[in-house]
Amino acid sequence: MNGAASVQLLDFASGVFLLAAVGALWRRDLSAVIGMLAVQGAALAVIAAALGADQHHPELYAVAAGVGVLRAGVLPGLARRALAASAEDRESEPLVNVAASLLSAAALVLLAYAVAQPLARLEGSVGARALPVGLASVLIGLFMLVARRKALSQVAGFLLLDNGITAVAFLAAAGVPLLVEIGISFDLLLVVLVLRVLTVRMQSAFGATDLDDLRELHD
Repeated sequence: MNGAASVQLLDFASGVFLLAAVGALWRRDLSAVIGMLAVQGAALAVIAAALGADQHHPELYAVAAGVGVLRAGVLPGLARRALAASAEDRESEPLVNVAASLLSAAALVLLAYAVAQPLARLEGSVGARALPVGLASVLIGLFMLVARRKALSQVAGFLLLDNGITAVAFLAAAGVPLLVEIGISFDLLLVVLVLRVLTVRMQSAFGATDLDDLRELHD
């Protein structure tokens, strides 16, 4: 793959990555949110592969394959299994409505570009130009953690946050070592497995996964 083609592929994957983050915040249907996470995971794998082609780092192809399997396949699959075990498949009453969430996402994207552009100009590399995309996903993930009430929605926010951090690492440093990515991925897998078990237990014990309801029970 020549340099121009790898840059075009990187730009396309970065755009899909950002749109998937916004789409996850936009949708209330939890199955659609999980689908957006799978799309974002696939886009993250393509970003790693495009960087590998542009920087001539063959190790990044292995990282891209691992990222694709875990973040586009395994983690969304675990989330779908947790959703299937839950009687609630929709974020019915988020703390922030859809219209306000989309406006907030637009503001967060602008903030991410404003913060990251000086760093991108300083670095000057192909990957650095897409840094705002990763930072925007981090901010949207944090917003989703705060604005959503269902446990699975907050798991989705956590995954958006982690995908954004990984994207920033790829774009800022032209990838991370394979062993480091494997270690991070196993930690993330363990966290999601624990959250899945807790979500299923919450559903069976309390009949709901709304965290506000559980706080009321505690009070």
